[in-house]
Parts: sequence; structure tokens; C-alpha cells
Amino acid sequence: MIRVGVVGVGAFGQNHLRVIRESARAELAGVLDIDTTKAEATGARVFRSLDDMAANVDAAIVASPTTTHADVGCALLNAGIDVMVEKPIAPTLAEAERLVAAAGTGRILQVGHLERFNPAVLAMRKHVTTPLFFEIHRMSLFTPRSLDVDVVLDLMIHDIDLVLDMVGQEPEEIRAAGIAILSKKVDIANVRLAFPSGCVANLTASRVSTEKVRKVRLFQPHQYISIDYARQDGVLISVSPTQQIGFNQLAAPKVEPLKAQFESFLDSIETRNKPLVGGVEATGALRVAVDILAKIEEHAQVVARTLSDEAGGNTHGN
Repeated sequence: MIRVGVVGVGAFGQNHLRVIRESARAELAGVLDIDTTKAEATGARVFRSLDDMAANVDAAIVASPTTTHADVGCALLNAGIDVMVEKPIAPTLAEAERLVAAAGTGRILQVGHLERFNPAVLAMRKHVTTPLFFEIHRMSLFTPRSLDVDVVLDLMIHDIDLVLDMVGQEPEEIRAAGIAILSKKVDIANVRLAFPSGCVANLTASRVSTEKVRKVRLFQPHQYISIDYARQDGVLISVSPTQQIGFNQLAAPKVEPLKAQFESFLDSIETRNKPLVGGVEATGALRVAVDILAKIEEHAQVVARTLSDEAGGNTHGN
């Protein structure tokens, strides 16, 4: 049994606790949270510090706020503990690179890009050939969770990771716009990524929607693939050389992605093989996310100048 500790027992940390307890290959060694009352309420052993945890676990899941990922993760990695860090890997590239360096070649560093383990995504991935166009929507109802980061790092990071994985390139052009509505961070964003291959990806993410939407549409030569992250299903529509249209449901057996992700983490711990989404891949997604946020800021400055001009009566820029 692999002894696993959890840092951060908030809403998502609680899900990790459940998955660990349900696993036949791991045991919950204990938890650590700045809110000791919340930690004690889990019924698990409560560690006094990261050193205390490191002395009593084989691996750890870091589900604390994003701003703490680098400090917590590096402390555990440097103590010889394998770590899975929730997405995004860190709020800045410098902190992400600290985590990657701490993992080095001897420790497992996995990052919680959960959609990589979604059955619908795995089914779609088998059919991806030459992606030319993506249309992705990720909309959520507003909750006070993860307001320490923008919606790009909170939600869109999942889709950035998937697009980068399927295209196999970094974008050469980024256009983006976003606004803050109910928090001090960007709550809704629209992004266009253009790749050297000619592929274009349109991504929309919102955490202030009136409905929950999780959909990917992919177009490639002679094929259209559509999947629903939440329903874990999808369809593949093909056109043959004789113009015959084929319609097939993607084979996607229902599996809880969080459980599949945890089992994959345990596999890496036991085999010492590279995780599906390691620090390098997660840093690549973060790099694009940071560039997107810079473009959003540029757009915000343009809007601010426009509003200033209108307020001054200069509506035509004269």
C-alpha cells in the first residue's frame, strides 16, 4: 500500500481524500491544512508540518491554493516525496520551473490536468490525425472557489493543455479578450490560437455562466469530432471519398477521471515511468496561458482608451 498524504482539504481536496480511501493500492496517511479544524474533520491523521508529512508518506497530493503550489511541492519533492500537484502547476513560469527542477530525474511530478483522463477525450485522441480547427466551450456557474487565479488558469488551462497535446506545436499567434465580472480576476475569456500548421483553436471559458457547458468540437480532413466532457461521450462524423457520410458514437466507457488520474499516479510511483502530464507538459500549458493573460491585458488597455475617449467626447479618435 502506497502511503499518500493530502495538502489542502478544501472542496477539491475532499475529492482526493475520497479517491485515496476507495483505492485498493493506497492508504490515506494523513492531511495538512492551515485550517486545523477542517483538517481534523476529515477523520484522518493531521500532520503538524510539511516535514512531519514527508517523514510519514510515500507520495503527496497538493490541493492547496495555486499560489502555494511551488513552495509546498518543492518542499516535498526535495524531501524525496513523489508529488501530484493540482492544475495549474503554478501561477508563474518561474515557480513552475522551480517545481520541475525540484523533481529532477529522481522524483515523480504529476500535474492534475484531469481532462486527459476523461474517457471521451481518450476516445477522441485515438482518431486525431491533422487537426485544423477547434471550437471549445467551458462554462461554469459562479462559485467562490479558485478566485486566486484568473479563469484562464482556473478553467481554460484544461483546454489549452489538450489542444497543445493534440496539435503537437506551440501557437505562433494569440488573440484574446477577457473581463472581470464578479471577482477581481478575469472571469470570462475568449481566445484564438493560431499554429504553424495552419490549425486554429477558438477557446471560450467562463465561470459566471448560467449553465454548465463542457464541449469540444474538432475539425480535420474529412472528419468532424464532437465530445462532451461532462457526459463523457462523443460522435465522429466522416465523409468518404465517394461522399458517403459515416456517423459513429465514440467508444467511451464511463470512468471517473479523478480515479483514473490517481491510479495513473500510482502507476508512475511504482514503475518510475514518466506521468501522462508531468511538469514539463504542464509548464508548456502555463506558458501559453500566461501569454493569453498578457494579450487580455493589452486588449483591456485598448478598451480603457476607447472608454476614456468616449467620456471626453472624442468618439472617432480625433
